[in-house]
Amino acid sequence: MSTESQKEKFSTVEFFMNYEFYKKFLLPGFVLQSVVVAGGYGTGRELVEYFLQYGPQNGLLGMVVTTSLWAAVSAATFEFARLFRTYDYRSFFKQLLGGAWPLYEICYIILLFIVLGVCGAAAGSILKETFKIPPLIGAGAFLFLIAFLTYSGSRVIAATLSWWSFLLYAVYITFLIVGLTKLSGNISGSFASGLNKPGWALGGFQYAFYNLGCLPAILFASRFIETRKEAIISGIFAGLLTILPGLFCYIVLLGAYPEVLTIEVPIYLTLNKLGYSSLLIVYMIVLFGTMVETGTGFIHAVNERINSYMVDKKGKEMSKTLRGFVGFSMALLGLLISSFGLISLIAKGYGTISWGFFILHGVALFTIGIYKMSKAGGKRVHEQ
Repeated sequence: MSTESQKEKFSTVEFFMNYEFYKKFLLPGFVLQSVVVAGGYGTGRELVEYFLQYGPQNGLLGMVVTTSLWAAVSAATFEFARLFRTYDYRSFFKQLLGGAWPLYEICYIILLFIVLGVCGAAAGSILKETFKIPPLIGAGAFLFLIAFLTYSGSRVIAATLSWWSFLLYAVYITFLIVGLTKLSGNISGSFASGLNKPGWALGGFQYAFYNLGCLPAILFASRFIETRKEAIISGIFAGLLTILPGLFCYIVLLGAYPEVLTIEVPIYLTLNKLGYSSLLIVYMIVLFGTMVETGTGFIHAVNERINSYMVDKKGKEMSKTLRGFVGFSMALLGLLISSFGLISLIAKGYGTISWGFFILHGVALFTIGIYKMSKAGGKRVHEQ
């Protein structure tokens, strides 16, 4: 377990975090949503690939599958982390999988670079299309912000990700209201079209599990949970808080259906259809921030894993400089991967890696994990 995470007191980060309800039940969900958003629905391409391609109505059914899986796995994960005090993915999966835990790390690192590739590609596209900023400058800003946040450590990351979620929600709610006002005819027409096809359950399943690769990246935000009941409630909130902005986005995308099915960044097309240049600019700024957040969340988990190893083997923690260097280096590699293209990364990369997370996280948690949690009898390891 990370010594840094023991020493840092999140309750002093922001006044609002002093509220027990927020810390226990909402903070994990808001941080999860912040990490999921860029790789999960920030560009709209992911929603098209795993939901909308099956038709407007079937896509919503797929979202029900996703939300149910997110809530169940989040609740079980938070409870396992609470019982065994495993707040970084190295200690979590060593406890869950034993000697097989490196298999999870392989999947996690692969997903990390796919997500960084998606974020890098999208970030460059956002700044170029919206502000006519050269991609090199956009890439530099992406690298600098990730390096700064990873250098800053858990307290700043937790505060930034949770508070950015409020801004994100405000923008998505505005997006939904304007979309329903301007494109209501198209949206209702899409629902009434009857253009539905099979595969929605598998799409919802794959979407759920590739995004659940983000869950171990936010374990540091679940340490306020003290009871099994709190873990379950927090898990349910995490599922709902994480899917809601995606649902808002999905509904508005229906206003440009079926044209959005072949567009690399469907959100951009839809915002242009709304005709509000100011909303387009604000959304793209917020979306760029979420790209940075998602990359930071994934890389921070790697830093926590390295820190856990250094504490165990060498008795000392990572320096802030080393944390920032790791963040910069990984983000740079992600930008190189982005050259493969957004549609290809999302369609092939995410779909394949979701099976690894299903087996190593989902199946293992609800078999080995349930057995170990039942043996613990609800008492945390230090209480036994």
